[in-house]
Amino acid sequence: MAAEAVQQEMLIVTGMSGAGRSTVGNALEDLGWYVVDNLPPQMLRPLVELVERAGASLPRIAAVVDIRGGDFFSELREIIQALRTGVNVRVVFLDATDTVLVRRFESVRRPHPLQGSGTLLDGIGDERARLAELREASDMVIDTTDLNIHQLANLITETFAEEGQAGLRVTMLSFGFKYGVPSDADLVADARFLPNPFWVPELRHLSGEDSAVSEFVLEQAGAREFIDAYAKALEPVLAGYQRENKRHATIAIGCTGGKHRSVAIIRELRKRIEKMPGVAVSVKDRDLGRE
Repeated sequence: MAAEAVQQEMLIVTGMSGAGRSTVGNALEDLGWYVVDNLPPQMLRPLVELVERAGASLPRIAAVVDIRGGDFFSELREIIQALRTGVNVRVVFLDATDTVLVRRFESVRRPHPLQGSGTLLDGIGDERARLAELREASDMVIDTTDLNIHQLANLITETFAEEGQAGLRVTMLSFGFKYGVPSDADLVADARFLPNPFWVPELRHLSGEDSAVSEFVLEQAGAREFIDAYAKALEPVLAGYQRENKRHATIAIGCTGGKHRSVAIIRELRKRIEKMPGVAVSVKDRDLGRE
């Protein structure tokens, strides 16, 4: 039986300048969408062809466009119609009150793209008038007036994440302190409080991936207590990361050389972390292959 064809999805993200298009684009990218930001309108038609040729290799595409596109808005319906042959297309329009948009532009000290020699409100008013018809025709209108960037990103995640997709991807990283602490680690723990298998002749040539080393490490006084307590302490941390829209985290555990203790503990800790809701876990051994 032939595999069922995967229907492509495409979002056109547009709306008022300052309403959060960049935040939405970043959130979609974190969810695995292929995001084209600040796309010139004249590139929309080539994008249609790219989508059709790519097929299942580009299942979820988002194009972020703005008022500087000019003629794009008058051609939008025709472009959507061209895309809808085998592609699920939705238009997401971001909006906010004039007062909030003015405050956001003033906070970054940038002019409105349509402001010209006028005021911020002049530019916002001109943009709102030009986009009125598009707003009415959009599949989804999101008012970001009362949302900060984290709340907006969470809303996008809740709306567009695939069913069962992890909200937080955690890398469990083993390393050796003698080679330096990983610069990209969010959390670092030290396994050097345990006896070092390096000094056991029959274990020296093995690593924490081997059952003999793992059993030796986990049987030491305090080893399992540490793992249980650290996993418990990580529960509110990882839940909080998800609430704050942090989509990636690295939890590093080090020993002297990154070959025995940290490698064994990382794997045992993984069994607990991957049971936490909304978390996907991968393991990386930074220094395992070093001499």
